Amino acid sequence: MGLEDQILFFFSAIGAFNGLFLSSYFAFFVKNRNRASYFLSALLFVVSIRVTKSVLLTFYDGISNSFIQIGLSACLLIGPFLYLYVTAALNERKPYRSTWLWHVLPVIFGMVVIGYYFPYKEHRYLWQRSADGYLCWVLFGQWLVYIVLSLVAIKQPIRKLFSKGAKLNDIEIWLISIVASILLIWIAYFTATYTSYIVGALSFSFVLYLSLLLWGLKRRKSSLFFETPKKYGNRAIHDLEAKAVLDRLGAVMADKALFKRDDVKLRDLALELGISPHYLSQLLNDNLGKSFARYLNELRTEEAKKLIQTSDHFTLEAIGQEAGFSSRSTFYAVFKKITGMTPAQFKNSL
Repeated sequence: MGLEDQILFFFSAIGAFNGLFLSSYFAFFVKNRNRASYFLSALLFVVSIRVTKSVLLTFYDGISNSFIQIGLSACLLIGPFLYLYVTAALNERKPYRSTWLWHVLPVIFGMVVIGYYFPYKEHRYLWQRSADGYLCWVLFGQWLVYIVLSLVAIKQPIRKLFSKGAKLNDIEIWLISIVASILLIWIAYFTATYTSYIVGALSFSFVLYLSLLLWGLKRRKSSLFFETPKKYGNRAIHDLEAKAVLDRLGAVMADKALFKRDDVKLRDLALELGISPHYLSQLLNDNLGKSFARYLNELRTEEAKKLIQTSDHFTLEAIGQEAGFSSRSTFYAVFKKITGMTPAQFKNSL
């Protein structure tokens, strides 16, 4: 092995090793482990298995056909775990057990069936990137579909990336980097002639970036994306940035009166503003000193007060429903908590 090959082998092997190491770290050692951290661990593991196969196939003649098949099949799990990690980190859709298993179990079943009926040792041409390499095209096609789904899931951060005045938060930067890295690896495998060299270097860069980012975030004492966040810590949003978002929030509430919907969720309002639910929750807590529920209830109470003053022909129960309260009891309890009097007492005091 020449010096150039030794250097390429070193960097490719380091990349694969770092991926396996970080996979174990996220799965077993990181504090405040949650579903997202497990999906990130699984993603790094299957990427590392794929890269390890490439490294051994390139530099070691004695690699078994079974391990080659395992390495190739691992591509089928890269896409699902990428998508599951992105959605879990964004909290846009909680990947409940019955949901995420639908993305993983059929793939594992398919890997076993394909490996049994079309093993690499006897059907090598099916696994190669050629006109007859049907299994290869299935691998790349399924992987690409999940990359596209992941891009759709982070469409709001991507829009902010190209919008003037919009500022990406840490998790949005991180998720864009993760999806972009996996996309680059896919492109390298799909297009490059010397696949193992390029993907080894790309994978090394990917996990090295991950390591450096973890180190930088720890120094800033901020909560990591794969950990359950502590109540925002010291990461208060800057006053100017907060004012701009709060102005937009006020305008949306004035134009669309979303608070009148008794089923409105934090995520619904965040989507209207083009920000993440976590960011909106932090904004309300840090800069307004109130929870999302308190914010909505105050708007509903102000609306109810206006209706009581101007709508003599409406009953108090109808006014509560019009203002967005889900029930009469909730209306009375919230109104009294905020104003110090019941709706009836407020009406009599006019």
